[in-house]
Amino acid sequence: MTRLSSFADVQRSAIREMLERALARPDTIRLELGDPDFTTPPHIVEAALRAASEGFTHYTPSVGLPSLREAVADRIRSMNGFACAPDEIVVTTGACGGLYALLRVLADPGDEVLVPDPGWTGYASIAAFVGASARPYALDRDSGFGLDVAAVERALTPHTRAIVVNSPSNPTGSVERREALAALVELATEHDCWLVSDEAYESFVFDGAHVSAAACADGPVISVFTCSKTYAMTGWRVGYLVAPREVAASAARAQEAVVSSVSSVSQKAAEAALTGPQDAVAEMRAAYRGRLELATSLLDDLQVPYVRPAGAFYLLVDVAAAGVDSRTFALALLDAHGVAVVPGSAFGAGAEGLVRVSLCVAEDAISEGLQRLGSALATRVAA
Repeated sequence: MTRLSSFADVQRSAIREMLERALARPDTIRLELGDPDFTTPPHIVEAALRAASEGFTHYTPSVGLPSLREAVADRIRSMNGFACAPDEIVVTTGACGGLYALLRVLADPGDEVLVPDPGWTGYASIAAFVGASARPYALDRDSGFGLDVAAVERALTPHTRAIVVNSPSNPTGSVERREALAALVELATEHDCWLVSDEAYESFVFDGAHVSAAACADGPVISVFTCSKTYAMTGWRVGYLVAPREVAASAARAQEAVVSSVSSVSQKAAEAALTGPQDAVAEMRAAYRGRLELATSLLDDLQVPYVRPAGAFYLLVDVAAAGVDSRTFALALLDAHGVAVVPGSAFGAGAEGLVRVSLCVAEDAISEGLQRLGSALATRVAA
């Protein structure tokens, strides 16, 4: 076979692996994927239909529609607490596309990107595909996996080009305090590297309040957002990043080489999402909070430990008592009990012994799925 590049061997996401295994097994209770089960709000869908019916189906500027970038700038100022101009904004193919474009221009082959452990599986994959290395920094498990700035500093090397912070966090649900984020901005400034703030779950906080890193202190901060989670728009693939002008221009060129531009119709939908009524967001947040309370109450009854999240819509459940690694437990739970979760090992060494449960399903699925998980755990403990 003709030789492939080294990128062909980059490890795939364990989340996607569990998704495909779940789809192949009929009647699986799906607790593995962070895809909101809500329908995109009607006014957003109507905006997309109107755009398509009026012939707005062509290429747009690679950096994004001017009207959408204006809407993003207004939202950032009013909701995230820092000022930005439209030419500091790039509309991206979701947060994933934004992160890829960013790392493409921030890191050269051989450079390092610091990523949280536990942290989203995509960070390491994106770093690998741009030729960089993902170097983990440990979150503090004793504080619910909060940010430990000293651990970040210990992970820094002369090759560090960027530090990724994710608040609210996938998978831990931790929400970082202003003081910790300000210290991280200062650390990035001192070490002449970028701080990339992934704020995909900004709208879903249950305890405390979401704070944008760029609002905490002046420094080399790049912020990444998405419509996917906030507006139940995962399939529309629209996000945006906020960066200094020269970085934004470079990221737009990197995106241009891969996708030319984000879908014109999806951008009109995103514009309606940002400028229209926000009632649906509050309703989804209340629903996730209710599901969280249901899940934790049930786990308490089952005497199964967990890490209580302050935000996002995931729950890390402690299955270490099973006496097997988290991947083995997750595969057995799927094969023998018909429940799909993600092994903690997918998110880094710091989450071994845990599994991630998504709250993006109806309450009856959460209840039945966790009952089966508890039964599977009890059976292994008794064995």
